[in-house]
Amino acid sequence: MPTSLPRPDGLLFDLDGTLVDTVSARIDGWVEALTAIGISATRAQVAPKIGMDGRRLAREVAAAGGRELSEHELEEVDKAAGEGFDRRNTAPRALPGVHAVLEALSEQRLPWVIATSSRAAQVEASVAALGLAAPPTIVDGSHVKHAKPAPDLLLLAASRLGVAPERCWAVGDATWDVRAAVAAGMTAVAVTAGSAVSREALLEAGAATVIASLEELPALLAEA
Repeated sequence: MPTSLPRPDGLLFDLDGTLVDTVSARIDGWVEALTAIGISATRAQVAPKIGMDGRRLAREVAAAGGRELSEHELEEVDKAAGEGFDRRNTAPRALPGVHAVLEALSEQRLPWVIATSSRAAQVEASVAALGLAAPPTIVDGSHVKHAKPAPDLLLLAASRLGVAPERCWAVGDATWDVRAAVAAGMTAVAVTAGSAVSREALLEAGAATVIASLEELPALLAEA
């Protein structure tokens, strides 16, 4: 781990697997939706793809099975996966360190935003699990044409904060979060507590550092 990262003027947080422990439910929702339309999908196939744009995920898993989905089919399976997730995501929990991080950001007057590839209707339960005193700013996949790993979502989130991309830390658990951050010119901070991929995979994707949980993030901020 580097002893110091560039001091941020704002932070962007992924939601699923970063702030809330929901990745397993996401995986199961996708496996169910893909299987329902005759695509043989396993958890091992889907897990590394969690965090990317849903339609791209469906397209890639289908292609691996020798099938090409129409735009309508991609939209429908993406919707079905979201519904499957909602049925499972009845009692999400915040991951360790969330409240300590947000308290540290408040003390340091650092603005932050949630930047998630998920659609607005799919994040309500997860955001509620954070137990925040006021609704957070959220930029979701419906706000951009290209979600992660494209940089569009993160660039829009940075503009909402009024912070230059190169002055942002983007905190996420998936390789797609990291790749989007790198493409946006941001410092990618990866966290493994709720992730479906390894520390090595996150570093290979371009993470500036990888931490075990958000409990380590206040110390990184203090060192920056």
